[in-house]
Amino acid sequence: MKLSKVLLSGVVGTISLGLAACGGGGSEGGGSQTMFKLAFNQTEEHPQYQAGVALGEKLEEATDGRYSIKVYPNEQLGNQADVMQNVSDGTVEMAWTAAAVLEGYNPDFVVFNLPYVFDSMAAQAAVLADREPLAELFDSLEESKSLTVMAGVSAGTRNVYNSKHPIVTPEDLNGLKLRVQQSDSQVAMIEAMGGIASPMSQGEVYSAIQTGVLDGAENNEAVYDGLKHSEVAKYFSYTRHMIVPDYLLMNTDILNAMSDDDRAALLALMPEVQQIANDGLIDYINVSIEHAESIGAQFNDDVDTDAFKELVQPMNEAALAENELRQTLYGYVQEANAANPA
Repeated sequence: MKLSKVLLSGVVGTISLGLAACGGGGSEGGGSQTMFKLAFNQTEEHPQYQAGVALGEKLEEATDGRYSIKVYPNEQLGNQADVMQNVSDGTVEMAWTAAAVLEGYNPDFVVFNLPYVFDSMAAQAAVLADREPLAELFDSLEESKSLTVMAGVSAGTRNVYNSKHPIVTPEDLNGLKLRVQQSDSQVAMIEAMGGIASPMSQGEVYSAIQTGVLDGAENNEAVYDGLKHSEVAKYFSYTRHMIVPDYLLMNTDILNAMSDDDRAALLALMPEVQQIANDGLIDYINVSIEHAESIGAQFNDDVDTDAFKELVQPMNEAALAENELRQTLYGYVQEANAANPA
């Protein structure tokens, strides 16, 4: 059940950039160098970690050593809620952040987080590749929170996994307690689909499933196996209920304090970051599936996705009706879906 890079290849450009080796974010030598901290809640094997390391090396080269980036994985700098506040106040310069977290700062970010909005990962990549039409949304937190969305990348297709049984119909979710991100729309989605939503930070999920506090969660294959949830929740079912982005955030004041040339050099690297993260995710998912299956995980693709789509349609319609910006953004998604069918 491997994914193909054809889904994403070429969507965000034909830029070629070798992956940097896992490790620090560049040289700390040279007294005048500024080292940005980049917070991340996943492991060093994740392609977003790899993309962050590569960004640091490329930024160091492009600015003649004036700037670099060090990536801190595994929630070393705190959970995502804490990190968002730290980026906002400038004690952490950058972070990879789940899309759902941004809804708490501006509810209009919900558009790209709604269930079954994107038809394919390629459609999502096409929307996120062009920042200009998304600028009103991406720049909306700069004045109030000093947060700039630098780029969006694919966080994969989210599915349901649990410790009880495969999921085929909405009835199979009845009574199951599933971890969701700390987002009102995520809670509403799982409840509409038939489950019991339990908002929780990522670092608590393994033990919660292991002890029975949770029955499972919803995420992509890479997170499922990378965080070892495949050890305690053996049934992974392809509900394909969401294709969501993750965002690279930066403190606005720190970004603006860079010289014009250095800031332009950083912004020019964003398409490469997207390419590394998106292409790397495909490889990582395939490796994750193989490993999870080797320890007994069962991947079930016999899911009545139409039944789930019908249940969440009312919440989608209500969310999109809120204002014109959401409808405009949804229009971009529809154009991308037409050009990049599943």
